[in-house]
Amino acid sequence: MPFSAPVAEQRFVLEQVVHLPELAATERFAAATPDVIDAVLDGVGAFAAGEWAPLARIGDTVGAKWTPDGVRMPEGYARAYKDYVDGGWGTIGVTEEWGGQGLPFAVQTAVLESLGAANMGFALCPTLTVGAIEALAHHGSPEQQALYLPRLATGEWTGTMNLTEPQAGSDVGALRATATPRGDGKWSIKGTKIYISFGDHDMAPNIVHLVLARTPDAPPGTRGISLFLVPKYRLDASGAPEAFNDVTVVSIEHKMGLHASPTCVLSFGDHDDCIGELIGPEHGGMRAMFTMMNNARLNVGLQGVQVAEGATQAAVAYALDRVQSARAGSASRESVKIVEHPDVRRMLLRMKAQTQAARALVYYAAGQVDRAGLGDAAAKNRLEIVTPLAKAHGTDLGNEVASLGIQVHGGMGYVEETGAAQFFRDARITPIYEGTNGIQAADLVGRKLGLDGGAAFASLIADMRAEVTGDELLTLVETCDVIGQRLAGAGHDDRLAASYPFLTMLSVAVCGWLMERQGRAAGNGDFGRMKQACARFYVEQIVPEALGLRAAATASAEVLYAVEAEVLAT
Repeated sequence: MPFSAPVAEQRFVLEQVVHLPELAATERFAAATPDVIDAVLDGVGAFAAGEWAPLARIGDTVGAKWTPDGVRMPEGYARAYKDYVDGGWGTIGVTEEWGGQGLPFAVQTAVLESLGAANMGFALCPTLTVGAIEALAHHGSPEQQALYLPRLATGEWTGTMNLTEPQAGSDVGALRATATPRGDGKWSIKGTKIYISFGDHDMAPNIVHLVLARTPDAPPGTRGISLFLVPKYRLDASGAPEAFNDVTVVSIEHKMGLHASPTCVLSFGDHDDCIGELIGPEHGGMRAMFTMMNNARLNVGLQGVQVAEGATQAAVAYALDRVQSARAGSASRESVKIVEHPDVRRMLLRMKAQTQAARALVYYAAGQVDRAGLGDAAAKNRLEIVTPLAKAHGTDLGNEVASLGIQVHGGMGYVEETGAAQFFRDARITPIYEGTNGIQAADLVGRKLGLDGGAAFASLIADMRAEVTGDELLTLVETCDVIGQRLAGAGHDDRLAASYPFLTMLSVAVCGWLMERQGRAAGNGDFGRMKQACARFYVEQIVPEALGLRAAATASAEVLYAVEAEVLAT
């Protein structure tokens, strides 16, 4: 089915949730005038629909292919990526100093949403580059920034992050890749990294790898990790790619979904000729990498929005076209479009409401990025709290909506040719990578509840309490406050056992707050009526579901260990 970017919805959320006009009133974001934002949203929407969406099918069915000479993308991808670069779509959120347009991160978020909703696997490439830009902009040397940022900003070169190794997944401190001084200020890199999205491809003349490695005599664990800049091709005196840098793609994974995104096993220094540059201080790798990871976590939450939007558009189009059965209770026995059946309406309205809720949550977090960048300490603390919500709940909703999309299609949803199954297959990785959703929940209860002595969490609760009007939504906010304070003082196991249901409850409370705000601001046209219906559905039907998680969020961990681990195999 044809894809259409949700431009009106994006513009509305940027205004009502992000409060974009406030950002545009600052000197830093003065370029974000209404006419510029309209041109960006309309332009990228047309580009995504016209050039990236038509490639989604071949990206899934053919996918990226490994060859002895490197990864080859499906037909049409290199051209579409060049058009992305030529169109300047990678420069939206980059500062003018490095050739960017200096627009807010929240606007860049909307751009990435349109691209990813059109073709989620393809959009992983620029998404990772955005993270590399953030790491270099905050931690790179002036020389590294001057050489690499202008080309990364345009997308001419792409970026990756290299953390995971065969023995070191979530336990980053167990990594074994090494960096040895060469005596000229640079380092010899050696090791293997796995699960590297777009670790190799044929769409750009260079790929800039950011690699975590250990230097000689480094302390154990994460304290001994450093971050290195390792290009696929070393640069000549003029800054152009020249000599191959001994970075080999060993294989690509055969995955459930995201077939357009090559997930690579990379080997560094097979011939002892891989040269890297230290980013930031030695043993400062985790601090630098977390800059990239926190950015990536918001963009993974955005992938939940992307897949939910695509799945919802497909389901609505199918329901408006598919004719089957008379409507129950009708005097007429004539078959109707399935959109007329109450249960299908329920699924479609839930899909739309959850998609809008996920968008509001992720865009809200993006707005905090912009405010934190302006020096707002309260926004920085708010961002710390909502980042795990955006990543975890955004991706949970992406999976829920994609699954409902298959259900709306019925048996045809289980048939690959309709495309409904691809949304679910593509979405399933999102709760896993960039820190599993369980890790996000642990981060919330382990670190974020106590941020600033608990004041950051209390501030969020106070803001919601002051604005929400629905009785059950207010009850949910108050319940989150009580449980959050309880968990802050709970034992380690009890806190972690309750972490996921609590994260869901708090996420729904934040989404309900933002949905209710949008419902009040919506007009009376078709867009406004749909917005009001989604807000009402969310508050009346989804908020009460979250209240049902109270028992799980207050339960002891004891029941989880009521039997020995071996008994689980019984």
